Amino acid sequence: MGAQRYIGVAERRARLALRQRLAGRARAQTPEEVAGSLVALHGTDPATVYLAVGARLADPARTVEETERALYEDRHLVRMHGMRHTVFVFPTTLTAVVHASTGLAVAARERASLLKHMVTAGAPDAAWLKEVEESTLAALARRGQATAAELAADEPRLREQFVYAAGKSYEGVHTVSTRLLKVLGVEGKVVRGRPLGSWTSSRFRWAVAPEHPDLDVAEAQAELLGRWLAACGPATEADLKWWTGWRVTEVRRALAAIGAEAVSLDEGTAYVAEGDTGPVLSPDEPWAALLPGLDPTAMGWQQRDWFLGPRLRPRLFDGSGNVGPTVWWNGRVVGGWAQRPDGEIVWRILEEEGVGRDARAAIESEAERLTGWLGTTRVTPRFRTPLEKELAAG
Repeated sequence: MGAQRYIGVAERRARLALRQRLAGRARAQTPEEVAGSLVALHGTDPATVYLAVGARLADPARTVEETERALYEDRHLVRMHGMRHTVFVFPTTLTAVVHASTGLAVAARERASLLKHMVTAGAPDAAWLKEVEESTLAALARRGQATAAELAADEPRLREQFVYAAGKSYEGVHTVSTRLLKVLGVEGKVVRGRPLGSWTSSRFRWAVAPEHPDLDVAEAQAELLGRWLAACGPATEADLKWWTGWRVTEVRRALAAIGAEAVSLDEGTAYVAEGDTGPVLSPDEPWAALLPGLDPTAMGWQQRDWFLGPRLRPRLFDGSGNVGPTVWWNGRVVGGWAQRPDGEIVWRILEEEGVGRDARAAIESEAERLTGWLGTTRVTPRFRTPLEKELAAG
């Protein structure tokens, strides 16, 4: 066996720039192209999807209209639970792969948890829940899209409540609709439809999930890992285990199935897709980007030192490990940004090395670009970070 090829930080940043659609010449024409290149767009914060797309479009002027078209009219993109029990936006062609590779195991745990809590609370049994589920899905099919309240008008048992964790410090009252729709989501039976308000709203209608075939779990895991390595490789086993939420044995099985090739990083051994060990050159032109909180690039790897210095993290992450809005220059995070109540996009450099006049001019141009397509919309990240709050407050 020959020596593993070493891939240094400069080349990793070049791959990131091109494959994450961030360098000027790599920008996409449509939201579908963006999602296809990145595999998954974080959807926990609804605004992240649009901001992540807009940052990667050659012409972001119609970011909102085109993303809504892809999500709610053409249905080329779908918002659903995926890796690590997190909501993402995926290409619709990947729904079967995501469901089989990551959703089935989570779904089994979620349903078992719901039934356990209901039994403990003295609520009705599994047969009752099954009746409510079938009635709910039938009502949703009739309506096309509906809120939980609208579904409860058709199936009143969705309004019933039970006490969760009675006697514990975290005791709470759960409504059947809240827990059941969550379970149906991770089981791949329902997905989130149009929001009730604007594109920044976190209040969604529900819709019946697109039909998809049942896939073999191992084959689906291999397919998903192969796509992700093509977009994000090289990555270590720790990166892959973290991003997928799988067991390390599943990660290794998928790596073997796709013929992933080992390379050497500063962190140790990592993997790229088969045939992807060749050198990747940096973009011809330097580039800047303003990426939103929870952006898939900033959240793509567990080990981030090669693009985000450890000393920046206390300012750019919240207490749960969620990244806030970031400023990028040539493949590394150099600061953060925020939107003030009057709509102004403000930013601050936290890493001065290598950030000269040209860099600041490019960053300011990106801020103006973002201001232009946001228009009168005001965006506050769902998970706020120290620097974002400070900048937003003025």
